Amino acid sequence: MTMAVPARAYLSIGEVLNRLRPDFADITISKIRFLESEGLIEPQRTPSGYRKFTTSDLERLRYVLLAQRDQYLPLKVIKDNLDAIDRGLVPAATGSVPAPRPTLGLATIDGEMAPSTFGEVSEMRLSRDELLKNSGLKEDQLVELEGYGLITIRGRHYDGDALAIAKAVTEMAGFGIEARHLRSFKSAADREIGLIEQVITPLTRQKGADSKARAEEVQKEIASLSIRLHAALVRGGLHRLRS
Repeated sequence: MTMAVPARAYLSIGEVLNRLRPDFADITISKIRFLESEGLIEPQRTPSGYRKFTTSDLERLRYVLLAQRDQYLPLKVIKDNLDAIDRGLVPAATGSVPAPRPTLGLATIDGEMAPSTFGEVSEMRLSRDELLKNSGLKEDQLVELEGYGLITIRGRHYDGDALAIAKAVTEMAGFGIEARHLRSFKSAADREIGLIEQVITPLTRQKGADSKARAEEVQKEIASLSIRLHAALVRGGLHRLRS
């Protein structure tokens, strides 16, 4: 009986060359090495120095070669486009900035935000200029929002949550609502987070392989319930105003 041998998780530079050659007849090992030296791909290395290409490296190379051949883009523009893709964005058109990728929206159940929504981690990474351009915020508004803790930068970039907050604030500004009016939202959110933390802390301290997963599920469920409660309270208050 012959045992199946798992496929390698990487490709040699020769294998990459063979996979690309049917579509790019003039591709050479020297060309691949040149693109690596320009920072367009970053294959791993074995202890002996041989390059290890993943399927992602292969697709990245394919993107570069297509952009050169079909769009006549210079390497600098291609590199900027790849950087945008890496940050979860759509590459910019000439003279504009990268934009967030279209999404299907937040998951809902019967019109309410589903618990799974609160387990999602945004992979989007926006520069300050990209955040301003894609949200419609002005620089002074962003400075004020950061001062109140409504928007925070993660390392050197802003994430998808920052963009969602910025867009909501921009729309609310159309009704004369300013950042200083929104501090109560941040305070309420912090209190809700503190309540959730109180509930899940004992779960995170439990021993067992599934304790962390259980804590994450409870966290998502309570977060979803808190939003439902908040929405119901606001609806109830508005109904009283109209009655």
